[in-house]
Amino acid sequence: MKYCKDCEPAQEIHWIAYWSVVLGWVNNLFIDFMEMLFKNTAEKISNKVSIPFFKLMTRLKLGHFSYEPDDKDTWRTKCFWEEAKRRGIKMYEFKMGPLRDIFVAEYKGKTINFDGLPRPGEDESESLKWMDNKGIMKKKFLKEGIPVAKGGTAWNHWQAMNIFNLIKKPVITKPNLGSRSRHTMIHLNTKEDLMIGFRKAKKLSPLVIIEEELNGFLFRGTLVGGKLAGVVKRDQPEVKGDGVHTVRELLEEENKRPERGGPIFHKIIIDKEAEVELKRQNIGMDEIPKMGLVVTFSQKTSRGCGGTTTEVTSITHPDNKEMLEKLGAYLKDPLVGVDFIMEDITKSWREEQHCGIIECNSLPFIDLHHYPLFGKADNVAGALWDLVMPESKMK
Repeated sequence: MKYCKDCEPAQEIHWIAYWSVVLGWVNNLFIDFMEMLFKNTAEKISNKVSIPFFKLMTRLKLGHFSYEPDDKDTWRTKCFWEEAKRRGIKMYEFKMGPLRDIFVAEYKGKTINFDGLPRPGEDESESLKWMDNKGIMKKKFLKEGIPVAKGGTAWNHWQAMNIFNLIKKPVITKPNLGSRSRHTMIHLNTKEDLMIGFRKAKKLSPLVIIEEELNGFLFRGTLVGGKLAGVVKRDQPEVKGDGVHTVRELLEEENKRPERGGPIFHKIIIDKEAEVELKRQNIGMDEIPKMGLVVTFSQKTSRGCGGTTTEVTSITHPDNKEMLEKLGAYLKDPLVGVDFIMEDITKSWREEQHCGIIECNSLPFIDLHHYPLFGKADNVAGALWDLVMPESKMK
């Protein structure tokens, strides 16, 4: 697979990502039709036959079970598996060729199977069908009075330009589904930059989001059972000026931080993208930034490119917690990751001039809360196990 800088933090095969979105639309239409006919019967049958199928594939040596996480498992899986072990839950993963992230968990006679992360019960929420779709989410949240960035979805460059002309600059472009910051561009002020961003996002999704760039920092809030289980601030790879040292010296000092030796956090590197970002800020590596000035080296916040995380749950303003839990009550789904932009998490969102929700995630990376670079970790995996297997709750 050819390396793609725009795909960081994890590489995607572009045509597979694109067509998986298209096939997902077709699949959703089929599922809606089946549900209309059978009303969840297919889901219940599936749950009963899944584990026997896994065992049959294992006996035929077409698949196998893994009882420990490996290097290909995500940190989301690892932190959830760690919590299962701590509670005495037997958790294992079924793998068959490229198929993975299918799990079985057993505890005191109760057995569940799930993809990625579990949800309680057999019935799926209606919002699970659309919460990952940024365009649909934006329209629905606007009607509910939940703050979102202004913008819309575009199929072609004419639609993209029309949206661009109607909203405040700068703007952001990103794939309508999925992403994890892949093929996302920010700080776009010109039509030429918009087209570059549109074409990049279009490689992963037929529809592209064009929206206003909100003011502030990126936060991730995770809701478990409708309650806010954790909030983490996500920062780009950056250094802060002290009025004495050059950007190069500050970077060298930051890269000495032992946590940046991996496997979760990584050193900040100077590549073409970093040079473009420095040029945008009109600062060079050998210049001395003034005290308190933040110098960024990438538009992305992923840990793979040097981004950092800070757990901020305890200082989140009550109004912000209420707004996120209102969103959770509207979605009526037991597990949601919410990305939002805000200047100051300690102040009410109502005081902010240009803040809002930018996307929801039905399969959130809960490890962001378990392994922060700064702040105390929140046990979001524990909150989820309490929900799906309350019998295992630690006293």
